[in-house]
Amino acid sequence: MKKKQLEMILQKVPSFENPIFNLEQYQTPAEIASDILFIAYQFGDIENKIVLDLGCGTGIFSIGAAIMGAKKVIGLDIDEDCLKIAKKYTKENKEKITFIKKDIKDIKIKCDTVIMNPPFGAQKSNKKADRKFIEKGFEIASVIYSLHLSKTVSFIEKMVNSLKGEINFTKKYNFPIKSTYDFHEKKVLNFEVSLLRILTKQ
Repeated sequence: MKKKQLEMILQKVPSFENPIFNLEQYQTPAEIASDILFIAYQFGDIENKIVLDLGCGTGIFSIGAAIMGAKKVIGLDIDEDCLKIAKKYTKENKEKITFIKKDIKDIKIKCDTVIMNPPFGAQKSNKKADRKFIEKGFEIASVIYSLHLSKTVSFIEKMVNSLKGEINFTKKYNFPIKSTYDFHEKKVLNFEVSLLRILTKQ
């Protein structure tokens, strides 16, 4: 499958119906999601691997990983509403994905690869949320693919080093977020984000 084909499929994945402000719920654009999945595939981190999508939302990475030949895909999120959307869509499209409602701190499932777009930690109530996701990735996976605001990457690098891990690939994206919450004054907000491929030394 070509990347453009995957992008077109992922464009059909439903977004959040009632996004929760404190969880910083934004859909990863299909163009970015498909590119990340292809990068992970080329590194050998998807095909025939157990892939976990942490904070899966409506399942865009989960669905993409299944399409790209993962042996098993698990999507984990704390929000029941978005999981219902993910389950309905995957059932309609006959994809074999396990979706589980669970707080990230309670996750103990081991896997080969974690792919995630964690909360950026931009809200006061959600400070350092992205780092909690990284810490969990270190506990359960051999390799992590994670998106972060580019301006926070230096902090993430220090954290990864302290955990004895290694960032061996990065790529920047322009991440557009459509007006979602009442306090958004513009129709589209653009953020510079960085994909990090992190080896956890497991």
